[in-house]
Amino acid sequence: MRSFPPFDGLIAFEAALRHASVTRASAELGLTQSAVSHRLRKLEDFVGTPLLVRQPSGLCATPAGIALSNELAGLLDRMADFRALCRAAAPPPALKVGVGAALADYWLVRRLPDFAQAHPGIPVELAVREPDAHARSTDLDVAVVWQPAAGLRPTSTQRLLVREHVYPVCHPRLLPGQQPLTDVTRLKSLPLLHKGRIGEDRGVEWSWTSWFERLGLGRPPPAEIRFATIATAIAAALAGNGIVLARSLLVQDALKDGRLVRVLPQSWDLPSSKAQIVRWPAAMAKDPRVKAFVGWILQIPKIPSA
Repeated sequence: MRSFPPFDGLIAFEAALRHASVTRASAELGLTQSAVSHRLRKLEDFVGTPLLVRQPSGLCATPAGIALSNELAGLLDRMADFRALCRAAAPPPALKVGVGAALADYWLVRRLPDFAQAHPGIPVELAVREPDAHARSTDLDVAVVWQPAAGLRPTSTQRLLVREHVYPVCHPRLLPGQQPLTDVTRLKSLPLLHKGRIGEDRGVEWSWTSWFERLGLGRPPPAEIRFATIATAIAAALAGNGIVLARSLLVQDALKDGRLVRVLPQSWDLPSSKAQIVRWPAAMAKDPRVKAFVGWILQIPKIPSA
């Protein structure tokens, strides 16, 4: 009989090594730290040697751990495709598409009726989650994920949807004349909306401190209110609460409709450090529904960036 390693130990090992931390691995897996540690010990007992060692920088793999990690990455990828293989063999009625909440609310839902009209035989089930959750999900036929743009290239399982730009926008009533500021010093007197936690590094394009430095305005006033997501920050801007640093795709319709206006000339736009990527499992690559949806979403017009 074959002797199999403890599968829960393999999952715990992969998460702990990826995060370099049992604490962060336990948070991702929804387990206690002691439960993750127990699973790691079971795996080490099975292989008969330590797999992880604690360093000042966090957990690191031993030589045995490195060997296991090299094999495990491909194994988990293949196991993640099991569902896609079954769906490809017996496709369910609806195409399950994953997309981030902000992109769904501010861009995609307005355009889905066009897909339904063009492809009446392909019902779509929209799964709205945080973009990083889609990157790890195994229950989707197509996913739009927001990923670091550096090094991205088209492959047999992904295409670039758009590389967005970031720039400040606000409700028209906050900007007399509804035209971009020619005197950027006026920005200092307008209310600013902040996204993300204090000290959280999401790229210079999201930092009001970086923008004020670029504009030669010194330091921005301290944030009185912060928003955890770009969706709520844009909602606050639509309500007239202040100026938000927004991604071009998310405010494309609001700018066209006049619900938001640009605060600065387009020449000040910053490229986002992340890009919107359309991705699908390799097993679904020949599915005509996947081909139809990917072809359709890639052809949707996007506002040209600076």
